Amino acid sequence: MTLEDIARVVGATSLCGEDKLAAIEVPKAYSCDLMSDVLAFCSPGAMLITGLTNIQIVRTAQMLDIPGVMFVRGKRPQEDTITLASDSGIPLIITQMSMFQVCGMLYAAGIKPCFDVRREN
Repeated sequence: MTLEDIARVVGATSLCGEDKLAAIEVPKAYSCDLMSDVLAFCSPGAMLITGLTNIQIVRTAQMLDIPGVMFVRGKRPQEDTITLASDSGIPLIITQMSMFQVCGMLYAAGIKPCFDVRREN
């Protein structure tokens, strides 16, 4: 599924990087508001779903090769965060939906979690 498909599923709009949405494939997603958990559990290539809007979101995305970030609950980051994401080539999208709603819809649409506690070790 592409970032463009994901945005369509959850009614998200682009804050930056709209020209990249159709080209970025996203097999997995991780939702969290704790950057320490994102650093510990998010897989490279997974989309990040968060309610945090500070610039550290983009810095974390840079470190983990996260191809895109979705902000939930209509939360909009400050312009310096959007500028850094744009300069870094990381698309940002925003939806009015809650994190719970977004995760359920994306899981139903085929997006996989970064880790699954049900899987065999």
